[in-house]
Amino acid sequence: MSDQSSNSTDSGLGFFGKYLSIWVGLCIIFGVGVGQMLPAVPETLSRFEYASVSIPVAILIWLMIYPMMVQVDFSSIVRVGTQPKGLTITLVVNWLIKPFTMFFFAWLFFKVIFAPWIEGELATQYLAGAILLGAAPCTAMVFVWSYLTRGDANYTLVQVAVNDLILLVAFAPIVLLLLGISDITVPYDTVLLSVLLYIVVPLAAGFISRVVIIRTKGKAWFDNVFLPQLSPFAIVGLLMTLVLLFSFQGEVILNNPLHIVLIAVPLIIQTLFIFALAYGWAKLWKVNHEVAAPAAMIGTSNFFELAVAAAIVLFGLNSGAALATVVGVLVEVPLMLLLVRFANATRGAFPCCTPMETDPPTTPIHPTSS
Repeated sequence: MSDQSSNSTDSGLGFFGKYLSIWVGLCIIFGVGVGQMLPAVPETLSRFEYASVSIPVAILIWLMIYPMMVQVDFSSIVRVGTQPKGLTITLVVNWLIKPFTMFFFAWLFFKVIFAPWIEGELATQYLAGAILLGAAPCTAMVFVWSYLTRGDANYTLVQVAVNDLILLVAFAPIVLLLLGISDITVPYDTVLLSVLLYIVVPLAAGFISRVVIIRTKGKAWFDNVFLPQLSPFAIVGLLMTLVLLFSFQGEVILNNPLHIVLIAVPLIIQTLFIFALAYGWAKLWKVNHEVAAPAAMIGTSNFFELAVAAAIVLFGLNSGAALATVVGVLVEVPLMLLLVRFANATRGAFPCCTPMETDPPTTPIHPTSS
């Protein structure tokens, strides 16, 4: 792939998206500093709870999830049968393979390979965080990956809309099953609360507001005015959540800095494995590249905002599970950019496509954080 194409891949993410891992790293440093030098801040914020849910964290999480949900066009589901192969790959990989391979890799590394460096209870917490990541396929950032690989935008909408509907009913059972296998006891009503708060509510709010805004202002205003103004809130919500989270995680990180690297290892292996599986399957099935690339990207990346939210609700702000989900944020963007470059470089190996020689189209995108 040419340098010109590589540069356009980066620029398509925008300033914040391109350097998201750097912002996450700075939030880690700043959050740890706040927790150590101004301990009254996290202590005060931790008092604002209802039913074991942190109100400040809930507000910040809604701030970063809503801009993603409002972009989902459920009317696109009527096109679900146009190219069934791509949708089949997405759904099988996302719901029948990915959660279980994430569990396997996390268990193998945290419980076996890294056992000399991670004590048992903390390893179990990290495993729980990985399970939450594996059960939450990407929702909004996949629009960015689709754009950067010249994916079919309409078909990507279909894939995301169907995934969100399945997420409503499948996330809780899969999480409970894998946590149970891991001997982690979590009340069912707590899982349902996290699904209600961080899937149902923002999804309903996004759907209703999308319909009302388009009906009153028009689709062009929604795409060209509302979404660009809304998108920064998702990044701000994510970064502020991380600052708060790491203000509680300071002691764990300072006492175990190596753990950040250890947590990243199985997450990186899982990402590469799922991409190879989905992309290779699409190649064998001779799926067009504009469908194959987004199909692989959806399963490869994670809805880490949901995973972070669920980890906080289920295990607490200062838990190892919450830390593991945040490491997922740290490693995902640079990995996905590398896979985007690989997908573009191999475009000519798929049907109906030629190697990319020009920049992606200038259709506006509104990348959020997941």
